Amino acid sequence: MDAGAGPARGRRRWLSAALTGGTAAVLGRALAPIAAAGAVAVHRAAHAGAQIEEPLSDAVRHALRAAVEQLDPPEPVFETADDRLAYVRWLARASWQLRRRKPEPQARADFLQTVWYESRRAGLDTSLVLGLIEVESGFRKYAISRAGARGYMQVMPFWTRLIGDGDADKLFHLQTNLRYGCVILRHYLDRERGDLFLALGRYNGSRGRAAYPNAVFAAQRRWRLA
Repeated sequence: MDAGAGPARGRRRWLSAALTGGTAAVLGRALAPIAAAGAVAVHRAAHAGAQIEEPLSDAVRHALRAAVEQLDPPEPVFETADDRLAYVRWLARASWQLRRRKPEPQARADFLQTVWYESRRAGLDTSLVLGLIEVESGFRKYAISRAGARGYMQVMPFWTRLIGDGDADKLFHLQTNLRYGCVILRHYLDRERGDLFLALGRYNGSRGRAAYPNAVFAAQRRWRLA
């Protein structure tokens, strides 16, 4: 028998359940958690760069501040049944792929739903944001880089002073971190006139160098699941 047949059947059964039982039921029947050997300790330094603090015009600062305020619950809204079906399929595949990094099903579901919501709110490709998180923090909520960047999207604390309430500890909150990260990346993308290569370099503090954008693009390809 083909060695990959068992896992493949498991994935098909799991996806089939997603399409018939709804998101909550699927995630409740997800594979049993797999304890990863040598789990990463909280606050282990992330292999990431850092955004560089730059002057912002009052208009830009106010726009960014407005964008990070009012954290509405990240509940997906669908215009059609087909849209909902596409989301459920994506969620099933993404959850399967993320299961070893985040073995607890509900935490995995909350994370993916929030990434989906915040990326779309900022007009970013969800696979891009997942790729960036993979490179920046390895999906570790409490990651801190040598430069002090925090959380999943490795947001530098100065951003909370520039456009938030100054409380950098909030960057360890799931939705707050993703809101800041997506808003900042959108800001850099607009500033670079849609040039994603340069925007990613600016996000990482390595503008003009290829290593970081190329790493994010490679990770993004792994998260193109539609």
